[in-house]
Amino acid sequence: MVKAVVLVKSPKKFIAARLKRISSVKESFAVSGQFDAVAIIEVDILTHIKDITIEIQKITGVERTETMVQVQ
Repeated sequence: MVKAVVLVKSPKKFIAARLKRISSVKESFAVSGQFDAVAIIEVDILTHIKDITIEIQKITGVERTETMVQVQ
């Protein structure tokens, strides 16, 4: 299992709740600071992280994302 953290910038108030609808998102919550929400994702194959990130970027109102992959 590969884990990653995706930081999401979006003026949408309920972006964290919307992120939870994506199947590989195990947890999401709103945060303060430069980004507005965090999504914790888990996938079986490293290359699937890109697919999930693209899906997040397609959500209406998402301005940008930054992804950090867990290093073991």
